[in-house]
Amino acid sequence: MNVYDYAMQMEKDGENYYREGASRSAHKGLTRILTMLADAEVIHYNVFSKMKEGTPWQSPDTTILKDVKNIFVRMKEEGQLESIGVSEIDLYTKAQDIEKMTEDFYRERAAQTENPTERETFLQVAGEEKKHYFILQQIIDFVSRPEQWLEDAEWYHLEEY
Repeated sequence: MNVYDYAMQMEKDGENYYREGASRSAHKGLTRILTMLADAEVIHYNVFSKMKEGTPWQSPDTTILKDVKNIFVRMKEEGQLESIGVSEIDLYTKAQDIEKMTEDFYRERAAQTENPTERETFLQVAGEEKKHYFILQQIIDFVSRPEQWLEDAEWYHLEEY
């Protein structure tokens, strides 16, 4: 299996994992976030598909962090904190493990390629996977202690991601 097929399979597996998690989630806001993560994996899949075909591709550029922040704020404004439970934390921690593994793979691949455009794309997708990891950590923190998290979270450090 070549690197593009492998990357595409990882992205497809990630998409499926998030969609399955979204279908099992009891909370509308968290379901929306998991669906957004699944959709982001589809974008990555398409990038690698185009790379495999040798056709021009657009590197991913998303607003996922801003969008997720808006969902959390809306959840607070609409009083949706009562239905948040810790029963889904395993889903999020496993997804974090997958995102970290995927990010590491793309960074490793970027270091191995001599093609500067390919290197940049692998690094950009790795950066997106790092954002996904961060989002999952925010979900874990939010689910664990929603009132405290919303009072403390300022999201100023998003630019780091």
